[in-house]
Amino acid sequence: MKLATVKIGEGEEAAVMIQKGVVYVRTVNEKLNQNWPLEVFELIETGQLEKMNQWYKNGGKEGIEELDEIIPKEEILFRPLYRNPRKIWGIGLNYVDHAADLSEKAPSIAPASFMKPDTAIIGYKDDIKIPLQSNKTTGESELGVIIGKRCKDVERENWIDVVAGFTTIIDMTAEDILKLNPRYLTRAKSFDTFFSFGPCLVTPDEIEDVLTLQVATVINKKIHAQNTVSNMTFPPDYLVSFHSKVMTMLPGDIISTGTPRAVHIHEGDVMECWIDGFEPLINPVLDLKINKK
Repeated sequence: MKLATVKIGEGEEAAVMIQKGVVYVRTVNEKLNQNWPLEVFELIETGQLEKMNQWYKNGGKEGIEELDEIIPKEEILFRPLYRNPRKIWGIGLNYVDHAADLSEKAPSIAPASFMKPDTAIIGYKDDIKIPLQSNKTTGESELGVIIGKRCKDVERENWIDVVAGFTTIIDMTAEDILKLNPRYLTRAKSFDTFFSFGPCLVTPDEIEDVLTLQVATVINKKIHAQNTVSNMTFPPDYLVSFHSKVMTMLPGDIISTGTPRAVHIHEGDVMECWIDGFEPLINPVLDLKINKK
């Protein structure tokens, strides 16, 4: 199953994505006699996402596809999947190629983890805003792992049991600030608009093998970097297990697993994250030094 959050009137609600388009969860409830929560975060937090996915696989999908209320994707305004996760973990230099970009040695003993605030979150087609303090901001396409259950001390072989799904992410870094001092990492990563998230959550059963997914950083329709998840130093199963042994992971927590390469972004660029089988994540770029908004 694929879920998105879309704008409905003045609010934001969950929708199911199918090949023909998008169906609001509220429509699913009304037309197919269901009672699913109307927000993606609530679906995850209450454990209803797993139950909804079972329903979807056992006839719900066919019921949705027969509805008359399917909306074409181009008529939908996608929003961030949700706006207030308890934790956003980022993973630095998780592909050796990206470490070479920064002339740094890739971590080999443990992941180079950092945390980001939820105030950095934006969604599909929202503007990435290069801050006034930065003259070199980079954009980084990444695979996101969304935690589905409260968990602690998860072993690698059990990692998928606690995963709600996967998504596309564009992470930003004020690279010139970071290069001044590596201790400035939190500041360099935490500006408003520095974490684009969505547009869809893909449940694990939709993905045959996470390790074979191709992740591409795309600027103005040109692929600047592409790599396969299997080439991560610390793959998703390791990241889930490792971080659950640091702290309790909660439903809706996000792990952004690292980028094939960071690319310098400029005023007027359009940045995209492409991952096999996912809707592309697209964000235009504004430089606040040019557009003081």
